[in-house]
This record gives sequence, C-alpha cells and structure tokens, in this order.
Amino acid sequence: MQADSKPWYRQPWVWFLIALPMTAVVGGLVTMYIAATTSDGLVVDDYYKRGKAINLDLARDRAAAGHRLEARLAVDLQSRRVTLDMQAENYTLPASVSLAILHPTQPGRDQQIELQLNAAGRYGGTVAALTQGRWHVQLAADDWRLSGVLQLPQAGPLVMLPTYAPES
Repeated sequence: MQADSKPWYRQPWVWFLIALPMTAVVGGLVTMYIAATTSDGLVVDDYYKRGKAINLDLARDRAAAGHRLEARLAVDLQSRRVTLDMQAENYTLPASVSLAILHPTQPGRDQQIELQLNAAGRYGGTVAALTQGRWHVQLAADDWRLSGVLQLPQAGPLVMLPTYAPES
C-alpha cells in the first residue's frame, strides 16, 4: 500500500471542509452589512400616538365624503408629470393640493408633491423617478383626504373616492 504523497493543501477534501465554515462567515458579514446600511422602516416607536391619530384621519375622510370629492390621477413615467382632475359638490377646490406617493415597504422612496391648479382647471406637478409596481397615494388639502393604490405603469387614471361612507 502506497501512501498519498500530495501535501495537505492539494487535497480536495481539505478545501471542502474549510469552505463550509467560510460560507457561514461570509454570509454573516453580508448580513451585518445589510443590517447596518439599510433602515428598518416597518417598526414604529410611537405606536400610541399613531393610534390616536387614526381618529383625526377618519375626520378627514368624513370631510372628503361630505364634499363629495372625486379625483382622477394620472402619472406619466416618461415625462415624470402628474395630472389630477377633481370634482366636488358645494366646495371650492383649493389652488394647490398635496400628493403623497408612498412605497409600501421602503419609506426612503416616498415622495411629497405639491400639485398646482392650472388655467385649464387641472392640477399638475412633477414627480421624481418612480419604479414600476404598487404605490400607495394620499391626496390632501385643507380638512380632507383621499387615498388609493396606484399600480405603475397605469392602464388608465386612478379614480380616488372617499373611503368613508356618510351615515344616512
């Protein structure tokens, strides 16, 4: 029987056994890097205050229903333009409205845009680059708010109606 004359570092099983713990070390370092460089936007530390604010949000939804607001929002990804058509009953539309475009999981990608009423009776504004996918939108001014879910690219305008049904 002849002994293997190769040195230890030329044996494939040695490197296989070294590679197993090394993958765990590399994976741990990558995990530490991801944890240190990204923010965790899903944890809210002031949950009690947020819970109390829900009642204020409901009042804004009631006001939108009282004004019988209806909005049609269109986003052009190529020109980065946002257009908004609004209708209301017994309510004078404001000169500007605030549009919040919110990413479902990454708050760093959220945008706040001020839309101005133009001579044609339409609101318009410019948005930063948006990726395709699902976005939450909130339209607000004065005492009211409208909410909706925007799917980009759009097949047609997003119709936003009050989420609160007034009591009859």
